[in-house]
Amino acid sequence: MPDEGTRALFAALGESLGLSRPAALCFAAIWRAAPAPCADDLVLRAGISRSNVSTALKELRSWGLVAIARIPGDRREYFVAPSDPWALIRQVLAERQRRALAPALDRLRDLQAAGASAALTDLADTLQAVADWQERLAQLDPADLAALVTGAATPEAGEHRKKKKKSRKS
Repeated sequence: MPDEGTRALFAALGESLGLSRPAALCFAAIWRAAPAPCADDLVLRAGISRSNVSTALKELRSWGLVAIARIPGDRREYFVAPSDPWALIRQVLAERQRRALAPALDRLRDLQAAGASAALTDLADTLQAVADWQERLAQLDPADLAALVTGAATPEAGEHRKKKKKSRKS
């Protein structure tokens, strides 16, 4: 069972990313678990009720953050999460794009169609640029995302570095 500091950290982090507190607590218990936990294990590890665990698992699955694993001969469902933090970040970026940016952009575009001010048009264009950038990040392979963020990125396909000209020796 995680200590209170770890529980508080994951709860706050999850909520800031758009997850419910129970989902964040369940995710912390799944992500840190050596053998994949079942729902009953999560009740004990996360310290929340069985109904909250069930709801949290549905939320985590809809976000693509956990998957079901089966053990032959066992009827219970076990839950696993990607161990690579970059894969998790990539998935969270994709979900934040889908759940927050896209609906906000749709509302701004509706206001634009209704004859919104130039300031709202500028805001919509800016938000579209941010949404496009976030979508490109979410589509990167986790290793490429890590390389880009840490500064060790290689040029993407289609981008070419200038080739140095070889000097001719006479």
